[in-house]
Amino acid sequence: MLTLDMQSKAKSVTDYLKALPDDRRAALNAVREVVNANVDANVEEGMSYGMIGWYIPHRIYPQGYHCDPKQPLPYAGLASQKNYISLYLMWTYGDSEAETWLREQWQKAGLKLDMGKCCIRFKSIDDVPLDIVAKAVQRMPAKKFLAYYESMLDSRTGKPKSQRESVAIAKPKAKTKPKAVTKPKAAAAKSGGTKKPAAKKA
Repeated sequence: MLTLDMQSKAKSVTDYLKALPDDRRAALNAVREVVNANVDANVEEGMSYGMIGWYIPHRIYPQGYHCDPKQPLPYAGLASQKNYISLYLMWTYGDSEAETWLREQWQKAGLKLDMGKCCIRFKSIDDVPLDIVAKAVQRMPAKKFLAYYESMLDSRTGKPKSQRESVAIAKPKAKTKPKAVTKPKAAAAKSGGTKKPAAKKA
């Protein structure tokens, strides 16, 4: 996965947009509204890596982003760069089917696509077929995105998904152990110690 590198000190999406010139703000808002109207309910919007971002929160995916587990998993991003606007659709990086679909649909719309590995660059909102952006987002619900992301990790690390999941599952189990241990201790205290209940069972 690529690291989103456009940085802003804005603490909220509102602050980020307020700092932009009117034309840039209008263009970003147009794309933002389309993403928010079509994104999966398990994807949240906020500031991420210094730009407007959409991500899978830790409550859904506790592992977080593998480059920085303290950060939620990036899903998409929207940034005002110096010479253009960037729309990051993270799943188009490494997913040939999603990338091919996007390129073909963009071409059918009669617009030129300036796209890197997962970054679509444009200078005007007139360069963006918003209906295609809407469909692209609809095609990638959170569950499908997580499956794609996990497969990317598998190919990069060679570590099976089951092993990575077992580590994540072990954490909540560890939290419940003290509760499980206190109950027997309480019972033992009432009976005068741990040896007496053992003797009764025998």
